[in-house]
Amino acid sequence: MPANKKYLTNSPLEKFLKITAGFLGGYCVMITFHHLLCYIFESKNVIITAAFTGYLLWAILLLLAFLAKSGWKIWLYYLLLTAVFATPFLLKL
Repeated sequence: MPANKKYLTNSPLEKFLKITAGFLGGYCVMITFHHLLCYIFESKNVIITAAFTGYLLWAILLLLAFLAKSGWKIWLYYLLLTAVFATPFLLKL
């Protein structure tokens, strides 16, 4: 059964934004989240855990990018999450 056309994205720009947000934005959120965990917990344990949870978190963020209504909004959310997770490193706390 084919997908309903009204739910598909027609704009090439929106498709590009969702794809790049899923891959690049999701990866940036995942990396900064695990770096934040390294800042809070012992790095050795977080690195071992990140080997498994990193791919899972990235896949979930990739799917969420395609479920979003707007590619601009998902990029905004991912950039905000990246900035929040990277705040301790940006401020050198």
